[in-house]
Amino acid sequence: MAGHSKWANIKHKKAKEDKARGKLFSKLVKKITVAAREGGGDPEINNDLALVVQKAKDANMPKDNIERAIKRGTGELEGVNYEQFVYEGYAPAGVALYMEIMTDNRNRAASEVRHVLSKNGGNLGESGCVAWMFERKGQLIIDRSEVEVDEDEIMLAVLEAGAEDITVDEAAVEIITEPGDLKSVRDALEDMGYKFTDSDVAMIPENKISLDDPNDAKKVLKLIDALEDHDDIQEVYANFDIPDEVMDQIEDEI
Repeated sequence: MAGHSKWANIKHKKAKEDKARGKLFSKLVKKITVAAREGGGDPEINNDLALVVQKAKDANMPKDNIERAIKRGTGELEGVNYEQFVYEGYAPAGVALYMEIMTDNRNRAASEVRHVLSKNGGNLGESGCVAWMFERKGQLIIDRSEVEVDEDEIMLAVLEAGAEDITVDEAAVEIITEPGDLKSVRDALEDMGYKFTDSDVAMIPENKISLDDPNDAKKVLKLIDALEDHDDIQEVYANFDIPDEVMDQIEDEI
């Protein structure tokens, strides 16, 4: 999710834990396989594949794993046939959910996602019910605990590289681009010496619901966590924000 509230920083830490457990790698293997199947195995001419391979490299996935996933996608190695689609719905407090699914069993995925939602106070909606609340954008992340950043310098660099927007706080830098400009902006900034902890094309909410009630915040975060833990759900996007003072109250409970 876009933005770098206290929750976004916690989410980044959880992503590192996922990587350690191998969950992130298994999801990236699916994405690489599907991208190679749909657009070919050459990242030079398949932009979707180039983006997910870069994401895998950012996560320190071994080169052999990446190459095997590409070969499964192109049919050089035997592999599972994954289907990709989107589910939309709502979390508690009216928060919109946009979920990108990749699975080898659509019926199983539908049943399990519906179960996770209903168990945690959410519900599945009709196709298109929340997609209009989001905009597809390129997103680059710099973790400031890993990379030293001068705020004035990077703001000028981002404008020079052709990005749309930048958000800087004490924990992270988020750079927003048009989807087609993501690679060129990243390349330009890397040439200037910047290193990224993540980059992807993401669904960015145009407006956010502020979760001022700690109980609502806990319910939404519990649901998001359960959805992200599901193997068939690649990405979960939601249009909520949690004020820092609320996040401070509930941080030890999530």
